[in-house]
Amino acid sequence: MIQLYWKNATDKVVGADHGIAAGDLSSIGDRMAAAQQAVAGQVLRGELGYAALPHRRDYRDSVMALVDKHQPRCTDLVVLGIGGSALGNLAVQAALNPATWNLLTAAKRKGPRLFVLDNVDPAAIRDMVDLLGRRLQTTVFNVISKSGETAETASQFMIFRDLLRRRLGEAFAGHVVATTDAQKGTLNRIARQDGYDTLVVPDDVGGRFSVLSPVGLFSAAMCRIDVDALLAGAADMARRCAGPDWTASPAGMLAAIKYLMYARKGKPMHVMMPYSNRLYLLADWYRQLWAESLGKAVSRQGEEILVGPTPIKALGTTDQHSQVQLYGEGPNDKLTVFLEVKKHPRDVRIPDAFGEIPGLGYLRNQRLSKLITAEKVATEYAMAFSKRPTVTIRFPEITPGAVGEFFYLYEYATSLVGELLNINAYDQPAVELGKKATFALMGREGYQDMAKEIQPFAKVNKSYLV
Repeated sequence: MIQLYWKNATDKVVGADHGIAAGDLSSIGDRMAAAQQAVAGQVLRGELGYAALPHRRDYRDSVMALVDKHQPRCTDLVVLGIGGSALGNLAVQAALNPATWNLLTAAKRKGPRLFVLDNVDPAAIRDMVDLLGRRLQTTVFNVISKSGETAETASQFMIFRDLLRRRLGEAFAGHVVATTDAQKGTLNRIARQDGYDTLVVPDDVGGRFSVLSPVGLFSAAMCRIDVDALLAGAADMARRCAGPDWTASPAGMLAAIKYLMYARKGKPMHVMMPYSNRLYLLADWYRQLWAESLGKAVSRQGEEILVGPTPIKALGTTDQHSQVQLYGEGPNDKLTVFLEVKKHPRDVRIPDAFGEIPGLGYLRNQRLSKLITAEKVATEYAMAFSKRPTVTIRFPEITPGAVGEFFYLYEYATSLVGELLNINAYDQPAVELGKKATFALMGREGYQDMAKEIQPFAKVNKSYLV
């Protein structure tokens, strides 16, 4: 099981100004207990849809039924989605399959190549159209959108639907799986009209919490990832977080530390720094979860509060040579969360060479797993020396179960911090405003007044060009 190690965020290591003392924890003990009771109650009453996902056999079974149908003839799976409809898919694939997955032979993969199109960059979409070429006959498109009206996903879908219809004729519908609302919405209507296979975007699960739903499970299972183990890991973490004693819960302690660093210790920047390339995209998933859930202008009572820690991603060891200089000597306004792996999926031994060269001999016959761990501990030490707090989430191995644990850990911690900040952690009004502004600029009916409001921003004032 994954574990949270937080000694290097304490006053014993980084001092009272920047570290957490026993008194700090006790000072929020009642609030943490109330937050834990509130979130646990919401889970028991079925009010937090994400908390039920590890146990939803119906979602799992519907996914596997379509995997059984499509996987045998599928050489390429293209996911059309954005935000929560893409980041979880990318994170699961990066963590649990080789980085070279798309370069392996079909015989070695035993599953399709995976492409997740999470933007509307025109060159990227054109490149994908060109890449697929004759492989359209064996390509499946998984379009993911609850409403079907998100501009980015809708435009991608329209492009590839048209391509499929022109190339494959009436058979095109067999190459689309629509993950959308079960009863209503534009994509649901189109799916029924065209005859697509469908999966459900749960009504009670926001996009950023949806990775363990059919949104994330279909692409994972198509690419031979053990989704049962992924869900079992999340269920294990749910049990560890469910008890009344928040100090015994990894999510409870993580939430308390992050809240204290943000609210009491002057640390509004929260860095996630995996020491594994495979875990790097977990940091992308975390950034959306943390930013959309906790960045809010008003409290639950409607009072302006303007809260939210800023999530940042880094990669060990790569960013020891780019960002750590700032983290170690710049403003002491950051909490860093390391992701550490005890046993990496694969290892390499450094050759026995250059023994006569003092500056290289120490590397002879060493394993890269030892080197990357040493790099992490060295960074941890350097940060502590400079009074910079860090915590570590320790992965025994990178397995589906451990990744499932991680997802649930951060989701539950997000709910707890939302309680502590007295905000709605499940809406995203600023995102919705941006969506409406996009509709207006693209000429959607009903948004003419907003289009007029936006014109001063759309028009370039040349006096400000240099």
